[in-house]
Amino acid sequence: MSETTSFKPSLGLLDATMIVAGSMIGSGIFIVSSDIMRNVGSAGWLIVVWLLTGFMTLTAALSYGELSAMFPKAGGQYLYLKESYNSLTGFLYGWSFFSVIQTGTIAAVGVAFCKFAAYFFPILEMNEVDILFFIGPFKIYPAQFISILIIVLLTYINTKGVKGGKIIQTVFTVTKLVSLFGLIVFGFFLAAKSEIWNANWADAWSMKNLSKTVTGDPLSATIILPILGAGAFGAVAASMVGSIFSSDAWNNVTFIAGEIKNPQKNIGLSLFMGTLIVTLIYVATNLMYLSVLPLNEIAFAPSDRVAVSASKVIFGESGTYIIAAMIMISTFGCNNGLILSGARVYYSMAKDGLFFKKAGTLNKNAVPEWALWAQCAVASLLCLSGKYGDLLDMVSFIVVIFYVLTIAGIFILRKKCPEMPRPYKAIGYPVLPALYMLMGFSFCVLLVIYKPEFTWPGLIITLLGIPLYFITVRTIKK
Repeated sequence: MSETTSFKPSLGLLDATMIVAGSMIGSGIFIVSSDIMRNVGSAGWLIVVWLLTGFMTLTAALSYGELSAMFPKAGGQYLYLKESYNSLTGFLYGWSFFSVIQTGTIAAVGVAFCKFAAYFFPILEMNEVDILFFIGPFKIYPAQFISILIIVLLTYINTKGVKGGKIIQTVFTVTKLVSLFGLIVFGFFLAAKSEIWNANWADAWSMKNLSKTVTGDPLSATIILPILGAGAFGAVAASMVGSIFSSDAWNNVTFIAGEIKNPQKNIGLSLFMGTLIVTLIYVATNLMYLSVLPLNEIAFAPSDRVAVSASKVIFGESGTYIIAAMIMISTFGCNNGLILSGARVYYSMAKDGLFFKKAGTLNKNAVPEWALWAQCAVASLLCLSGKYGDLLDMVSFIVVIFYVLTIAGIFILRKKCPEMPRPYKAIGYPVLPALYMLMGFSFCVLLVIYKPEFTWPGLIITLLGIPLYFITVRTIKK
């Protein structure tokens, strides 16, 4: 196979913005509000959780603009951490990224596609009767194979050059943005009821924990436990695990900096515009939920599919299929963005001698084909394992730690390399970056205290990278 030696800048500002927005919007916004509502129990705090997440995401995106302008190369966050600290820190991020953060997200989004495709093709329901066979303790369902086929298909398309992936990303992202906007508009104008809205906001700032009762109607009969004092911070932190997962992957555009035209300008702009658009849509979607569904129906939507419950109110029984189609479009486009961008991190690591050598080569279409297929293999294994969901719930802690470290790198690099050109500087520096670091650190501390099950698995996965790093470095020296 003939190879090229460098990436081709072929993505404009619109393409980059679509990668930011498209990678962020998967299935989370259609589901996680149920869990958030169970944790905080009120309309006001539901919106606060989404606003806090949106503020953190926007602040981080504005800060990353400076780093992306300083290092307009493939690799993004891996590169920023390596330059700010050392190669070990960069490797630990890259290892976590390859082992679960990116690959696990790809697997989870692929299976989410199949879960909603099951409304049209019931065989994709992951019921016990649909089990194909067992691999050790793992149950293998048809949905997992379809998920893998989608991942393989999108990987194949992206090995043929960035143009095909760009077209898929733009078309599917525009479609899901228009669809979400339509859902919000129809919800407010066709199904919103003042009595539901008023009831939901009657006690908007009293934080409660909602639980199903053993008997009675689970949509109306609940045990309400007030959350007081420091426990309220724990409830907000636990709630933000879902909203942060739904808002993550905004930084994927930095991984493909080598393929973006005028990256010093366009990456920062795309980060700001993409995260702002998604934040506004997420908050508006949750306000729509509150206008058409009582709190308990948000908290206890069947299988947490709150968007399906809302769509049924708006469109009747056909609403189920409308939402299912929307989520299939959303997750397909989301996975394309994740697959397209993720392989560039492994390419950059390989160039530094910290990943398989073949990952550092480009094929004749100027894309890292070997890295794309390696990512595909790990994501497919996670699809088969069925454990990606557990892992993803538990890596929000690690993801935010790396975000905090990366933004702290802005302060480090301003002292370490004051002479470096900075075509774009972090807006609000030093206040906004410092505020993000404070909020991110607080989120992690609260998770350690109140939800340790969300912290130690991610830490273990990351720390396993330390011996791997020294084995890799020793191998290179030999």
